[in-house]
Amino acid sequence: MLTSFLRVFLTRSFRPFIFKGSSGGHLDIDAKNMGLYIHVPFCKDLCSFCPYYKVPYDRGLMKVYVGSLVKEVGLVAERCQHKTEISSIYFGGGSPALASGSLPDIMEKIRDCFCIDGNIGIELHPRDIDRSLLNVLKETGFDMLSIGVQSFQEKCLMSLGRYTFDSRKKIRMAARTGFRVIDVDLIFGIPGQEPDDLIKDFHTAVGCGATQISAYPFIEFSYRGIRERPAGSKMQENMLESLIQISREKGFMRASVWTFVKKNSSQYSSVTRDNYIGLGPSAASLDSHTFKINTFSVGEYNACLKHNRIPTALTLKFDNRRRALYWLFWSAYNLQLGRKSFRDLFDTELDSFFRLEIFLGKKLGIIEEDGQGYHITERGARLYHMMEQVYTHQYIDKTWRTSMEDPWPRKLILY
Repeated sequence: MLTSFLRVFLTRSFRPFIFKGSSGGHLDIDAKNMGLYIHVPFCKDLCSFCPYYKVPYDRGLMKVYVGSLVKEVGLVAERCQHKTEISSIYFGGGSPALASGSLPDIMEKIRDCFCIDGNIGIELHPRDIDRSLLNVLKETGFDMLSIGVQSFQEKCLMSLGRYTFDSRKKIRMAARTGFRVIDVDLIFGIPGQEPDDLIKDFHTAVGCGATQISAYPFIEFSYRGIRERPAGSKMQENMLESLIQISREKGFMRASVWTFVKKNSSQYSSVTRDNYIGLGPSAASLDSHTFKINTFSVGEYNACLKHNRIPTALTLKFDNRRRALYWLFWSAYNLQLGRKSFRDLFDTELDSFFRLEIFLGKKLGIIEEDGQGYHITERGARLYHMMEQVYTHQYIDKTWRTSMEDPWPRKLILY
């Protein structure tokens, strides 16, 4: 009910979001501030708390996937009018380290097809980190790591169904190797977790060399058979407040609703880009008017690329207002609504386009004006924390569940 009301109010329309089944389709690859996301869908262990598309690691299937991925890079690049500038690259999964032997070749193909002028990041399972992997990443040009620790507490890892790893040693090893950003992912709201456990985890991550800490709420997805339900919303709110307090004490700044960055350090996010190209099964792409999602099937993905077809499964066409609302949602996640960013993307002024929303946001104490535009207040960030989880269940859960059940959905309607 809440998301339906907000959808109608914000879009000024009763029309739902409609994804149509499609293969290929046009994407404005030459758009400004273009990011690149590569999804590596293989894992040795399929953790039930992780909602992303993944399959058990198979060496033969991985080899075919890498060949398909390299071909997809080329097919996408062929649609560019010129050699598109890429402002950031991120390898996610899954466990991208399982493709470590192929990463240099993949990056060589990307550099041949695009002009890279930005950071290159990768997410890693602590289990996979060793000196050999870190050296390969450094030599290949990676400068940002996101390490999925989730928790240093054995009881929390057991609740998540994860084995215990010496994550402390792995983070220290990565920090000594000299990457610009060492991000440590934590989860809060784990069954049995207390606020003190989360504070200890934050202390431990900082002590091991983390320059950034991303702490995400434990969200239950309908298609994942988690062992126990997440902690209640009140407990999660208390934990988030504990994170805010401890981050200040440790000299970290809040860079997004759930991310804290060490002062005077670089920061990185894998989700907030004005435009981006997604490569690999389940990867999404976004430009000024289109949102596309690749098929959620390694087999179907490989079959498409074998026949030189772009593996798009679903396409959503934005009108100008809905595209601006997408920008608003993810800019709010970064706690900053920038006038220049909005003007560059939409060729109009933020204050006039969202006149009513800005008026209400200021009156409710959700936003405050600053030199660049508006920043999200602590009250606004708390509201976003609650709303994002509602959004996840209403939209992301349904989209991903449908795509996992059918690799080529004919239509998907989100109210």
